[in-house]
Amino acid sequence: MIVAISIGAVNVPLGDVWGIVWHHVTGAGPAPSDPALDQIVWNFRTPRVVLAALVGAGLAVSGAVLQTVVSNPLADPIVLGFSYGATLGAVLVITLGGGMALAGLGVSAAAFLGAMAAGALVFALGQRRGRMAPTRLVLAGVAVGYVFLSATSYVQLQATPNELRTVMFWMLGSVAGAHWDQLPTVTVVVLATTALLTLFGRRLNVLLAGDESATALGVDVNRLRALLLVLSALLTGTVIAVSGSIGFVGLMIPHLVRLTTGADHRRLLPLTALLGAVYLVLVDLLSRTLDRPNELPLGILTALLGAPFFLWLLRRNKGLDSV
Repeated sequence: MIVAISIGAVNVPLGDVWGIVWHHVTGAGPAPSDPALDQIVWNFRTPRVVLAALVGAGLAVSGAVLQTVVSNPLADPIVLGFSYGATLGAVLVITLGGGMALAGLGVSAAAFLGAMAAGALVFALGQRRGRMAPTRLVLAGVAVGYVFLSATSYVQLQATPNELRTVMFWMLGSVAGAHWDQLPTVTVVVLATTALLTLFGRRLNVLLAGDESATALGVDVNRLRALLLVLSALLTGTVIAVSGSIGFVGLMIPHLVRLTTGADHRRLLPLTALLGAVYLVLVDLLSRTLDRPNELPLGILTALLGAPFFLWLLRRNKGLDSV
């Protein structure tokens, strides 16, 4: 994170970055001698890097949990429709906001509500006779996602060129507009939800053994799935609301951790959060340095990196042949 803060249109020595951040966090050490440098490091780059870390951690943890909940290694917030719900909410405010029914509702709030609405629909449609079925959850997520995507496409047709540019940049994801006011809520939700899900690590491990085995061990599978789905929707909606739609993080990172440390969720979830944070910080660094002074949306780079991994996973996972 310190390296990412130091690199940009104006490169800042690592020692200066550390000194400025340390002074602002602890109040110790000399005050920065260059106000412009202090502004760049503390007000522009540090909140951006911190937000990228939080978003990466949140998406990765959500993906890891959803893959277990629906018993599908290819599940992530996009597959279950959460991302498309958030996108529709944000696009509605961007294109129809000021003075209409959505007036007073910010883009972030609308995106969060959209993600939660998608999660509620998937939850309702994924049940059969009061029980949640993993396959139905995935199919419901895909269907709900396409409905929200179609609605988003229709709203885009009504947008002006300026609105359309904003919409497209938001849909591809970015943390460029990060500021300190955004961080407290996102930090609390990501850290608290990750910690809570880690406490459910043993029960998540039991789910891997199948519903019958989990029930025999005293786990209320239906209630557990519902709770995990709600927490995942909350986590996804919160981070997407401040970053836009970013794909493949929730799909790729959990598998990378499983390949190296195994599937025990008590280790998997904290390490997934850490790797997801590091990964998106590096992707954000690439997004603002590959084509200076222009900036690439995060979704472009995560797709370029994630799609080949997705294809490799399809070829590697022979269990999918019987689905």
